[in-house]
Amino acid sequence: MKIRVRYRDNRRELKRGTARWFGISVTMLSMAAVALLSALLTIRIAIHASEVEVPNVAGLTVDEASDKTHDAQLNLTVENRFYSTTVPAGRVLSQLPAPGTSVRKGWHMRITESMGPQRATIPDTIGMDQRDAAAAIRRASMELGTVAHLPAPGPADVVLAQTPPPNAEGVDKPEVSLLVSQPFANAPRAYVMPNLVGLSFSVARARMKEMNLPLWAIVPQSAPAAVPAASPDGAVVGDAAPAPAPVVIAGPIASQVPVAGARVTAADNPHVTMTKGYSAPAPAATPTPALPGTPLPTLTQPAAPVVRVPPAQH
Repeated sequence: MKIRVRYRDNRRELKRGTARWFGISVTMLSMAAVALLSALLTIRIAIHASEVEVPNVAGLTVDEASDKTHDAQLNLTVENRFYSTTVPAGRVLSQLPAPGTSVRKGWHMRITESMGPQRATIPDTIGMDQRDAAAAIRRASMELGTVAHLPAPGPADVVLAQTPPPNAEGVDKPEVSLLVSQPFANAPRAYVMPNLVGLSFSVARARMKEMNLPLWAIVPQSAPAAVPAASPDGAVVGDAAPAPAPVVIAGPIASQVPVAGARVTAADNPHVTMTKGYSAPAPAATPTPALPGTPLPTLTQPAAPVVRVPPAQH
C-alpha cells in the first residue's frame, strides 16, 4: 500500500500576511506621529495665547500706566521713587520688563516713579539718637535706609555718619542711611599675625610685645640620660638616677601658630616652634666638700632666651 504525501506551498500567504502587518504598523506609527505633532501645536498655541506684549508706560502718570497695564491684563507695582530733573513728578521714570517684551498674562510690571527735582533738604542727624534721627528723616518726607552699626566709645545708638551727607544736593533717592554706634564687645582686641619664621625668639617676642600679645616657644629636646646615684662616701649604690637636663640653646623659629596673616588675639595663645640649636652642659650638682672650708663652685646661667611651653587649651 502506497501513501502519498502532498506538500502545500504557502509562501505566498506568508508574504501577504507580512505585508499586511507591516502596513498596519506603519499606519499606527503615522497616527502616533500626527497625534504628537497635534499635541505640540496645541500646547504652543495655548502658550502663545496666554502671552501678551508689555506696553510702553514711560512718561505716563501712575494712574495712566495702571489703566494701560490693566487693559493688557498685567499687574503694576511701583517699586522705587527717584528724583529726576527731566521727568515731572508723579510720572513713570522707568519700567521693567522693557516695552515689547512678551510675558504671561498677570505678570507683575515694576515701575519707578519720578519725584521731580530734589526739593527736600537732607537733615543733619549726626550726633542724634537713632530714634530721633529716624523721626527727623520722616519729617523731611524722606525714608530711612540701611542702618549699620560700628563699635565705638561712648553711648550706644548714636549716629556717627549718614549717607547722603547733610544738606547734600543732586540726590537720586529720598533715602538716608545711618551708621550707628554700638558698645565694644567683651571679645579681646584682634591683630594680624606677623611672619615670625626665621627670626630669633627675642626679635619675635619684641614684635609681639608691640601688639601687647604674649608669645610662647616650644624647643625640641631629648630626654635626659640616667646616671648612677652615689653614696655619701662616693660609692655607687641603688638604681640609676636621672641626670640634670641640659640647657637647650634655641635656634631660629621654624613654624608659628597662628600662621602669618591670620587674625590673632591673646586668647589664641600664639606660640612658635624653635629649631634645635645645640645643648649646653647642665649646671653640675653641688658636690659634697671633701674637707671642711672648701669653697663651693659658682654656677652661671647660659645666655639664652627663656623658653616656655604654652599651657594646655581647655
